[in-house]
Amino acid sequence: MNLQHERLTALCEQLQLPFIAQGYAAAAQEAARGERSYSDFLEAVLKSELAGRQVRKQNVLTRLAGFPAIKTLEQFDYAFASGVKRQQIDELAGLGFLERGENVVLLGPSGVGKTHLAIALGYRAAQAGVKTRFTSAAELLLTLSAAHAQNRLKTLMRRSVAAYRLLIIDEIGYLPMNREQANLFFQVIAQRYEKGSVIVTSNLPFGQWDATFAQDSTLTAALLDRLLHHAHIVPIAGESYRLRHQRQAGMLAARNAAEMPE
Repeated sequence: MNLQHERLTALCEQLQLPFIAQGYAAAAQEAARGERSYSDFLEAVLKSELAGRQVRKQNVLTRLAGFPAIKTLEQFDYAFASGVKRQQIDELAGLGFLERGENVVLLGPSGVGKTHLAIALGYRAAQAGVKTRFTSAAELLLTLSAAHAQNRLKTLMRRSVAAYRLLIIDEIGYLPMNREQANLFFQVIAQRYEKGSVIVTSNLPFGQWDATFAQDSTLTAALLDRLLHHAHIVPIAGESYRLRHQRQAGMLAARNAAEMPE
């Protein structure tokens, strides 16, 4: 039996069926006890292979997405972030917007959960087998500028922009762009227009975006036209999570100090 198991393991390796090799022994024991027919046994080992491959694919896609941390929709505090419609987020969580090539724009001040929601939607997509990429606007512009200077922009657009079904760009508006950077960013949005979905976060209302894009109102209008044509806009208000936690920690420290005996 051990020799046969070794031969089967070797065959699984040659056929690139690693999860059948892992689950074969347990399934074989159940079949030997007469608890499964040959067809049931075959179905069980094939299902174990399929399930293992799906988990492996999910792990690979999650790793390649480049999330700074794993955030889930279940962890999001709707009670704290005012203005967020849970029904809208639940609808987006179904990932229908990806099938339709639509975008998601998360707007609000710093610290209210925009990045959390962007990552959570991206993570949900990666778990569903969608090729996803997360980047900050600053990181994207640095990469685009370097590729442009090295005459590799076309290759970068194909490999790092068009290759992903979902592209997440975080923190638009925190740093102003020069004219070249604004043009490069416009090319990214134009490249993906009606071809792939984009999730973006920004601390600025749309009326102030031209201040980010080199004060070029024409380019900004053209960019917003493409970005918002098929888009779900999610406004978020409220106090910064980080400031709230810092204040709570400060209040706790002050309370502890007041209660200490002199």
